[in-house]
Amino acid sequence: MESKFDKKQNQAERLKFLRFYCQWVKSVPNEVWSKQQAEFIDSLFDNAKNFSLDAKKYLKSIKK
Repeated sequence: MESKFDKKQNQAERLKFLRFYCQWVKSVPNEVWSKQQAEFIDSLFDNAKNFSLDAKKYLKSIKK
């Protein structure tokens, strides 16, 4: 099965989401979106703790 990836459609979808999200950020109080942003960033840090590859190992692996 061949996978078709339409770059223009993908870009249009990303821009549509970005505009939607910007409008949402403008329409809600700072406390709401900043709390949501903090939870997202914290979850990235938590997830990174579970990642078996540290920075040194990763950099070494991409240099090969």
